[in-house]
Amino acid sequence: MFRKRITPGPGQESVWDYPRPPKIEACDSKIRIVTNNIVIAETAESFRVLETSHPPVFYLPPHSIRMDLLRESDHGSFCEWKGYANYHTLVLQDQIVADVAWSYRSPTNRFEALAGYLAFYPSKVDACFVNDEEVEAQPGDFYGGWITSRVVGPFKGSPGTMGW
Repeated sequence: MFRKRITPGPGQESVWDYPRPPKIEACDSKIRIVTNNIVIAETAESFRVLETSHPPVFYLPPHSIRMDLLRESDHGSFCEWKGYANYHTLVLQDQIVADVAWSYRSPTNRFEALAGYLAFYPSKVDACFVNDEEVEAQPGDFYGGWITSRVVGPFKGSPGTMGW
């Protein structure tokens, strides 16, 4: 059952005001990803992908990521807007996190700026931060969105929301 759109307060965005098809925008917020007390990524030059009903997904440049800790996995998927995605597994000394991130080698023209950038599932690492605010993972993990106090829903992804 669809819940009523939450009206955004000052400084907030409603995911129901995001477009479909989605848009990409440059983002200078400080992004940090941590697991096992290791900073996996840190940057202030990412992209946000904004799509109706989804919290933003942040794509980070490879030079800001500990790529030495990632291995390409055999997993892949297809996005009707961005094209074919390949996945990456995090390999630490005492932990392996399968398909922790995804990227597009050759995205569609509309999303060509994302080529080689990686997006991480916040549910698969210990913590993700936007400007030092810890994010909440989007329910259901399918879309990989990052929920902060800046965005309001309701958010697609929870059980019963796939038909929204």
